[in-house]
Amino acid sequence: MSMPKDQEKPDCFGLIDVVFPMKEDGLRHSPDTCMSCVHKTDCLRTAMGNPDGVQVREEIVDRAYASENIGFFERWSRRKQLSKLKEKKRKGE
Repeated sequence: MSMPKDQEKPDCFGLIDVVFPMKEDGLRHSPDTCMSCVHKTDCLRTAMGNPDGVQVREEIVDRAYASENIGFFERWSRRKQLSKLKEKKRKGE
């Protein structure tokens, strides 16, 4: 008899700094060990759904602004939305 999938998840499941760490190039990359894991999709979704995942989205917005793909007001608007989302997730809503 196999164990339920929830009990098979590794200790690193959903930890953004483990499953999607920042590399020397200033971008986030999933390690090779994560790419071969059967839980990789659920794990990364879980990590991005946590307050730390909102920080990753903020990094993406900042990179888009720095590369001039979005303007000041678009960046401000997205960062404001993400700030509200982060606060909501911290409160557990």
